[in-house]
Amino acid sequence: MRIRAQSAGGNATVRVLMSHEMETGQRKDSAGKVIPAWHITEVTASHNGKPVMTAEWGPAVAKNPFLQFTVKGAKAGDKIAITWKDNKGDTRTDEATVS
Repeated sequence: MRIRAQSAGGNATVRVLMSHEMETGQRKDSAGKVIPAWHITEVTASHNGKPVMTAEWGPAVAKNPFLQFTVKGAKAGDKIAITWKDNKGDTRTDEATVS
């Protein structure tokens, strides 16, 4: 996961690029078997440990999804953490410092 957080005017713009296959469960492999669904179901963001955003996703989100949002009151040096969870139970967390 790559996170970039830049402050401007008392807010921070956060950009996140997540690495995930995001399979819908509707495609078939070369042998004709259905590829099982495997996608991110929940994304959360926190600012200095306080939750600021939660999103529920489904299979319609593209492979390696990009997310951008604004955090009010964030300033340079603050910490932004992003966590995602997928339908197989895998979880990833990464953190960035606001610049």
